[in-house]
Amino acid sequence: MKATQRDFARLAPQAARDAQLFFFCGPDEAGAWAALETIVSMLPDPGERIELSGADLKRDPVRLGDEARSNSLFGDARHIAVRASGEEAHDALEVMLSSDVEACPVLIVATGATDKSRSAKLIANRPDALVGMFYPPDLASIAHTIRGLGDELGLSMDTATAQRIAGGAGLDIRLARSEVEKLALYLDADPKSPRQLSREALDAVGAASEDDSFAPLVDTVLGGDTRSLASEIRRYRELGINPVAVLLAMERRAAQLASLAAKLGPRGDVDSLVESEKKRGRLFFKDAPAIKSQLARWRGRRLERLVDRLAGLHHALLSNSGDAELLLAQGMAEIARAASAK
Repeated sequence: MKATQRDFARLAPQAARDAQLFFFCGPDEAGAWAALETIVSMLPDPGERIELSGADLKRDPVRLGDEARSNSLFGDARHIAVRASGEEAHDALEVMLSSDVEACPVLIVATGATDKSRSAKLIANRPDALVGMFYPPDLASIAHTIRGLGDELGLSMDTATAQRIAGGAGLDIRLARSEVEKLALYLDADPKSPRQLSREALDAVGAASEDDSFAPLVDTVLGGDTRSLASEIRRYRELGINPVAVLLAMERRAAQLASLAAKLGPRGDVDSLVESEKKRGRLFFKDAPAIKSQLARWRGRRLERLVDRLAGLHHALLSNSGDAELLLAQGMAEIARAASAK
């Protein structure tokens, strides 16, 4: 099976029942991980999670099959989540598929891969597999999804309110979902007794205000504002914001820049493109000035290196959670210096 953002929600329940192998790819890593978590939530018995990296599988291609076929410590259910880059998981998939032994569900998020990659082609035609391709969403589509989430929870809102939540979440549907759930709880909303989301309620509960959003820190780092970096890092520490959540916001912006850079081409006009995307509702108007500046700094190979650096930093944070705050600060300083030397 194959899926994109448009049909994933429709195909997910069937895939969770029938498939054992999931390959999520495309430039929207946050969307791919959200899809992985959706599938896991739908598994009859997800059990224990085993996390592997693409580097692990590249060094030892046999390991994926061994882990997928082995029992958990107490013989309970398990599933495997893999964070890979490009074709790192290809050889491991090939080895695993060479055996017909029953295996636990394997879910792979492959940053930098597409549904045309060798890994995707290896499994795309299998009845027990799902390949999902995810592109960075635009403001309008995320706002539409947010309104749908609200309807499911009995929380009614207009388009402007949904767009405000989307912008505050950095177009990250995982953060937006958490925000909608929090608002529904605050208003005691329920499908049987729906509530209207007012601006006052959003101001009272929302995490999208300029003072505590990720946007100032993301813009400081990717905009190369080294003078403001120390104060922004201090602000995020004082607010107790999760380092991985900050990095997710930066990854989301990098994916957005990559999508815009592809439309721009080598000789396009940055200002014209950004203004056009803003008018079409694909870009939050408050983000436009920062994106213009960042797009001028991050193009071509520089942008590719940024995406790779963020992916490596993400893996480092997950592998060293005790030092996550320090690793993030060091990584942000390195990226900000690179951005300042445009």
